[in-house]
Amino acid sequence: MIFKRITYALLILTLFCHTIVLAQSSNSTYSTTTMSKPFLQPQHLKAGDSVAIVAPSGILRNREKEINQAKDLLKSWGLNVVVGEHVFKKANHFAGTDDERADDFQKALDNPNIKAIWCARGGYGTVRMIDKLDYTKFKENPKWVIGYSDITAIHNQLNIEGSESIHAMMCTSLKDDFTEIEQTIETFKCALFGQPLSYTVKGSKYNKTGNTSGPLVGGNLTLLHTMLGSKTSIDTSGKILFIEEIGEYKYHIDRMLQSLKRAGYFENLKGLIIGDMSNMRKNTTPWGTSIEQLILDVVADYDFPVLFDFPAGHEDDNRALILGRTIELKVSKESSLLTFAN
Repeated sequence: MIFKRITYALLILTLFCHTIVLAQSSNSTYSTTTMSKPFLQPQHLKAGDSVAIVAPSGILRNREKEINQAKDLLKSWGLNVVVGEHVFKKANHFAGTDDERADDFQKALDNPNIKAIWCARGGYGTVRMIDKLDYTKFKENPKWVIGYSDITAIHNQLNIEGSESIHAMMCTSLKDDFTEIEQTIETFKCALFGQPLSYTVKGSKYNKTGNTSGPLVGGNLTLLHTMLGSKTSIDTSGKILFIEEIGEYKYHIDRMLQSLKRAGYFENLKGLIIGDMSNMRKNTTPWGTSIEQLILDVVADYDFPVLFDFPAGHEDDNRALILGRTIELKVSKESSLLTFAN
């Protein structure tokens, strides 16, 4: 009899403890969801504002022409331009030493009169200097950071810091004939000055249809892969991921996507947007499927919509995207719609 009473008491205690654990887990989830802060949204630009041009990545050898074009473009919009002290420095592969590149970027981050930071080019080098940057003064006076490709490292860091940023053209994207990149320039200007952004995208037979919404994150696939396991690896839960790439083998793309998958990037993802997959390299052993099918195979276990052929990345048509901003995404085989919240 005593044994039965003890067993019954232990059963009640176990159920009670289990209920407490469930309640704590529920409260923890609720707290995380309700306590999350909205992203910092830097003020949109207006005539008279100042933009800093900096070079956190590759060397700008013989690129003075493009920098001058960039200055002229900004001035035509009524903006003032400040060029970083070390932009044209040469340190082997890079536009100055790591410290010099970080110094230019830090000064732009800290200067309350600078309203946007436009990266001159990508290439490689940002990951070598991002840990030198401090965002304390930036958070007091948030500003737009603009770039793509290697600048994904900074976009990731800004995402973690809780700020929106602009994935868009860089200074070296400019051409003699601006009509060749008309949409690239126009959407960059719209993002910078706070004009509405909405894109109707041509259909693809590979599209995985559906409607969704969530904050947009991402950038260059190689950089997202590089950030894995570091303090600059982003949280994709409840978000929509954008990826683009250039000059890779299909098996490299698969390897990087498999790494993201194993790291949980797709577990609670709301949607996937595939930008340009440019200049894909041919391996001696053929992959056997299209790049689109490769991507669909990686995410076959998930039910979020997948949009292919979004015009952003390493092509002339590189439409601006506001990372950190909530978007509405409607994907069909015929056409798709991506709309940024105001």
